[in-house]
Amino acid sequence: MRYYIIDDDMASRRMLEKVIVEGDLGMVIGDAESGVKAISPVLSLQPDIVLVDLLMPGLDGIETMEQLKNQGFQGQFIMISQVVNKEMVGEAYEKGVEFFIHKPINRVEVQSILRKTAEKSRLKDSLIAIRESLAHIGPAVKTIKHRNVKEIVSSILNDMGIIGEVGSGDIVAMIEILMSQQGRGSQLPPLKELYEAVAGKMNNVDINKESKAIEQRIRRTILVAINHLASLGAVDYTTREFEYYAPRYFDFQEIRNRMKQIQEDSHEPMKVKINCKKFIQVLYLETGDKFGQT
Repeated sequence: MRYYIIDDDMASRRMLEKVIVEGDLGMVIGDAESGVKAISPVLSLQPDIVLVDLLMPGLDGIETMEQLKNQGFQGQFIMISQVVNKEMVGEAYEKGVEFFIHKPINRVEVQSILRKTAEKSRLKDSLIAIRESLAHIGPAVKTIKHRNVKEIVSSILNDMGIIGEVGSGDIVAMIEILMSQQGRGSQLPPLKELYEAVAGKMNNVDINKESKAIEQRIRRTILVAINHLASLGAVDYTTREFEYYAPRYFDFQEIRNRMKQIQEDSHEPMKVKINCKKFIQVLYLETGDKFGQT
């Protein structure tokens, strides 16, 4: 991935560049200390992702993003901010920001967010390529084209902000097994059997040990989905992803509790009840429905 960094703080620009390079996340093709100075080089270089500070003199992050989009920039934006202002955060999401990176900059947070954004970008490019290739194929062929299970599940996980998580691959594999073995509408077998079935498809692993690792990866991934949707809901509960996924896939009271904690800006650790069975069951049924519609 190709990045461009806009931040009036030189130390932040250097720190972000170091995290990107050392994390092997791509290359930084340019940086600027203000939105005004960034417009021309960004439009010329066309980076994949622009990291832009929310609060800057002259043009702030949202204004910079608007000007770039109005002049035809098609890349993605990640906002950098040290202040939590719900109105500004909500406006940024409405204008098309993918994620927020909080200051002071944390290496783990930056790497996690950039990997998610890169994965989302690759998925988007793949879908565009598929559509373009279909556009050049005759209508008769289009009528028999079906999205496969992996594409359907990946699209749903992408909506929930977890396509870049390690456990997303395990979830996709699990739904593929269910769809191939049971067909649409069947009840789930015990989760332990599913974990073992996914582990069984791996080479040279201890099935028992790996199935436990798969369970933990999936639990962590579902927790990230809860946090992501709660963050969306805390800013705007009418967001499409929040309205659709929060009540269907999760215990909504858990989402509400997490939203309240975010709104109160509490940094206290919070125990969240994770219902893996409900999540997998709903995902399985929705995948079956979408598979039947393609």
